[in-house]
Amino acid sequence: MDFAALDFPAFDGPVAQRGIGVIAPFDLALERELWRWVPMEVSLHLARTPYEPVPVSMEMAHLVSNAQHLAAATRDVLHVEPEVVAYLCTSGSFVNGVDAEHALRKVICDAGAPQAVTTSGALAEVLRQLDIGRVSVLTPYDADLTAKLHDFLGELGVETLSSDHLGLGGGIWKVSYRTIAERIIAANHDDAEAIFVSCTNLPTYDVIDPLESALGKPVLTANQLTMWACLRRMELPIVGPGQWLREVS
Repeated sequence: MDFAALDFPAFDGPVAQRGIGVIAPFDLALERELWRWVPMEVSLHLARTPYEPVPVSMEMAHLVSNAQHLAAATRDVLHVEPEVVAYLCTSGSFVNGVDAEHALRKVICDAGAPQAVTTSGALAEVLRQLDIGRVSVLTPYDADLTAKLHDFLGELGVETLSSDHLGLGGGIWKVSYRTIAERIIAANHDDAEAIFVSCTNLPTYDVIDPLESALGKPVLTANQLTMWACLRRMELPIVGPGQWLREVS
C-alpha cells in the first residue's frame, strides 16, 4: 500500500508533549483529578515517596518530606525531561515553616530539576499575587497539623480568621463533595478574602466554581494551586475552575 494514499493528518503528530514531574506522597489517590488541571499537551509523570505505616499526622508530614526521598523521586522523573517538578503535598511542605519550604525546592533543583514548585509554596505565591492577607481554612487533618498550617500562613503575614478540620487519619480521598462544600461554607468568615482548602488528597475540582459564585471570593485548593504554579512557569494558561486564578495566570 502506498503510504501517501493513506488519509493521515497533515501534521507529523502526536502533539508535542510538555512534561510536569510530580512527587506525590505514597497515599495519593487523586491522579485523575490532577489530569483535569492541565491542557492536552501536558503530561504528568508521577513518582511517590516510600510507604510509611502511619496515619495522616504531623509524623507523616515529616516522613513524606524527607529530603533524600524527594531527591530520589526527582531523579526518577528527570529522564522524561519535565520542565518543572512539583512536590505535591501541602502538609509536607508547610510543616516546618517557610524557610523549610524554600529548602525543599532547593533539594529538588539540586537533584536536577529545571524548576521546582511545592504546594505550600504555590499557596504563598497565589496569596501574594492576589494581595490576600486574611483567610479562612479547611483541612482534613487533626488539630495539631492544622495549627502548623496557621503558623505557616502567619509567617507569610496572612491572618487565619477562621478554621475547620475534619480530623481524618486516612481515606481523605473518599470524602464526598457534599461534605467538603458544607464544611467550606461553615469554615468561611465574612471578613476572609479567600478560603484555602488544604491537602492534595481531598477532592475539590467540581466544588470550586459554585462555591466561588456563592461566596464571592476565591476558593483556593491544593491541587489547583500546585498545577497553576507549574503551568505559570511553563507560560501556559490555567485549566479548570477558579476565576481569580485565571486573572493572575
